[in-house]
Amino acid sequence: MLADKAAVRDEVWSALRTAKAARFPGTEGRIPNFVGAERAAERLRDTDEWHAAATVKANPDSPQLPVRQRALEDGKTVFMAVPRLATDQPFLLLDPSSLTVPPRRAASITGASRHGRPIRIDDLEPVDLVVVGCVAVSPDGSRLGKGGGFSDLEYALACEAGLIGSATIVATTLHEVQVVDDGRIPVTAHDFRLDMIVTPERVLRCRRADRDRRPTAIRWEELTDDKITSIPVLETMRRDRTRQ
Repeated sequence: MLADKAAVRDEVWSALRTAKAARFPGTEGRIPNFVGAERAAERLRDTDEWHAAATVKANPDSPQLPVRQRALEDGKTVFMAVPRLATDQPFLLLDPSSLTVPPRRAASITGASRHGRPIRIDDLEPVDLVVVGCVAVSPDGSRLGKGGGFSDLEYALACEAGLIGSATIVATTLHEVQVVDDGRIPVTAHDFRLDMIVTPERVLRCRRADRDRRPTAIRWEELTDDKITSIPVLETMRRDRTRQ
């Protein structure tokens, strides 16, 4: 399965280069920044799901910067994960009502770290819309990240804290060449599925029944000791579980 996932990633990264759709800093090993990210963000912005959302949890990657910017412009509270969940306060709260800089500056990774408020899992509010970065997706809602597993952990942490439920919409923005056929992406039990796929050209709504197959808690048995010790919030949670 790992080899199959790696093959799809390599295929998509190559397709982005061939289409001249990759932006700095390149494709391999990352959620790729793509030409048309702003158009995709605007297309997401036009959806009913966007208008209904007051709170947005967004990944920190470059291709979703236009989404984070527009969320702040539209008065939405944004929770952005700290890259690699590397602190014991693994999310940054961006409150548009208290920002002293333009949304574009606050929405960047550097801007969020300066102007956002670090918060713990317990301080998160229930989330209406989750926006994730992907390397590849398929119309059935399957997704493929860059391989680090951090999106899945962010999602599982928020689910376990009761911040994401069955009504929460999960969306992504990406380039059209990142959409592959159904069945191409290997799926495991810890992988969550998408409700919406947004490219610069279209909005795909995935089968709603698939949300019943989303994970709702951290699958500790699938985490290595190195992974747990590298993420402070997981290390704390494991220590608390051991004491119980």
